[in-house]
Amino acid sequence: MENNEVLGSKGLLKKHEFVRILIQCLYSLGYKNSASCLEQESNISCKSSDFEFLEKQVLTGDWDSSLAVLDRVFDDSRDDSRRNTALYLVLKQCLSEYLKRGETSLALSVLQKQAQVFRVGREKIHMLAFDVITSKEMEPGEVDSGLVQDLRRRLLAELEKLIPTPVVIPGRRLEHLVESAVMNQIDTCMYHNSWDAVSLYEDHRCGRDQIPSETVQVLVAHKNEVWFVQFSDSGKYLATASSDCTAIIWKVLDDNEVELMHTLQSHQNPVSFVSWSPDDSKLLTCGNAEVLKLWDVETGVLRHTFGNNDSVFTVSSCAWFPDSTRLVCGSSDPERGIVMWDTDGNEIKAWRGTRIPKVVDLAVTPDGESMITVFSDKEIRILNLESLVERVVTEEQAITSLSVSGDGKFFIVNLSSQEIHLWDLAGEWKQPLKFTGHRQSKYVIRSCFGGLDSSFIASGSEDSQVYIWNVKNKKPLEVLSGHSMTVNCVSWNPRNPRMLASASDDQTIRIWGPGKPNRLDSQKQ
Repeated sequence: MENNEVLGSKGLLKKHEFVRILIQCLYSLGYKNSASCLEQESNISCKSSDFEFLEKQVLTGDWDSSLAVLDRVFDDSRDDSRRNTALYLVLKQCLSEYLKRGETSLALSVLQKQAQVFRVGREKIHMLAFDVITSKEMEPGEVDSGLVQDLRRRLLAELEKLIPTPVVIPGRRLEHLVESAVMNQIDTCMYHNSWDAVSLYEDHRCGRDQIPSETVQVLVAHKNEVWFVQFSDSGKYLATASSDCTAIIWKVLDDNEVELMHTLQSHQNPVSFVSWSPDDSKLLTCGNAEVLKLWDVETGVLRHTFGNNDSVFTVSSCAWFPDSTRLVCGSSDPERGIVMWDTDGNEIKAWRGTRIPKVVDLAVTPDGESMITVFSDKEIRILNLESLVERVVTEEQAITSLSVSGDGKFFIVNLSSQEIHLWDLAGEWKQPLKFTGHRQSKYVIRSCFGGLDSSFIASGSEDSQVYIWNVKNKKPLEVLSGHSMTVNCVSWNPRNPRMLASASDDQTIRIWGPGKPNRLDSQKQ
């Protein structure tokens, strides 16, 4: 068979390479008889003649020939580091065996003979000699032939990783090619939202049934506008906050039905913010004219009130550290600044002074390394709490809210200019990704990340709808109707990529579940 035969409708695949990779795949899956039959029938070997020769020389301990064939196969390669590493490994095995058998003079002879071939200088040769001679495994003694063969096979496995193509095919090449093709299809699928393995029988395409887009439950318990909603880290609980001066803890049942667990009644003013401890055992509640309160989730009992009941102590937002024993809160009063507490109310650290203006919102990254704070409407400060290095991002429009992705690599801010901006935490981006379509001009609207690998963004809107975007597209993927007034806040269940909650001025919380499948609409851009 000619090596220049091609396959595929576009003639891009070389038949010889395609068959060779198939044979490699069969061997790697354990189908040795099938692989051998294909080799015979196609007259194509999985191993190149050079590698077969190298394999024979290594397994028989013919080190001069092994080094010579390696030098030849790397002759056209520009990667000297791989070549030198391969030669080093062979020399090391060779010297080890000689020394184990007590043949010191042979070992020295090899070093002298190969020093010029092994083009890395005397220093490297001396290091090699030192490594081998000082190895405890190489003390003279009885030679175990079985162990020697095992070490030689390991050497071959290491050499396979270093030798360039086409002498050696990279390991599991077919699996890599197929997986890359599947990932390519997933990357272009705007609705992909599942951990399930993808079928190879057809091109991958998801429908809107993969994301929450239909109302499955309406929660009616608050007596006034609902301003905030948030799922706990485990996804087993939901908390809501309202202008009726209460917060409610809801339990998410196994069938994803949501039921009321505790109504938290202690605040004297509207509650506008809640924050779950990472271990789900505690909940923080606060409001623009309220103190910060800590609740026990299991019992619904108030455990601690931070600060005092003086309305001057206005807490605008709060967040937990990963250990669930420390928390931080920011105040809309510049004199209060930002305070870190333990759960008993002891102040651990505070950031106050002229550099700390009004805090609009704040968050702590999931790893606890950084604190992100929105100051005086337009300024975002990202502080590394260990190095104390601070980075500042400035927006041109007023920021109303902040949310961090589940992996802690990105954050989004809602702007009063009816845009959501996505920034990377590392600071590599000069400009944010921008998402539009929702309505926001007068009120605080909150958005969130959600779905598989935080692939989606959801936001409330002043037009009474919920908007969902795929992070790869600036235009809305879905617009969800159901609420009758402004949707203030949304929260995506972190453990259930097909469950979303929204809170509205219509005094209700809506739970959204998978929509009805619609193949024709499954690739809306």
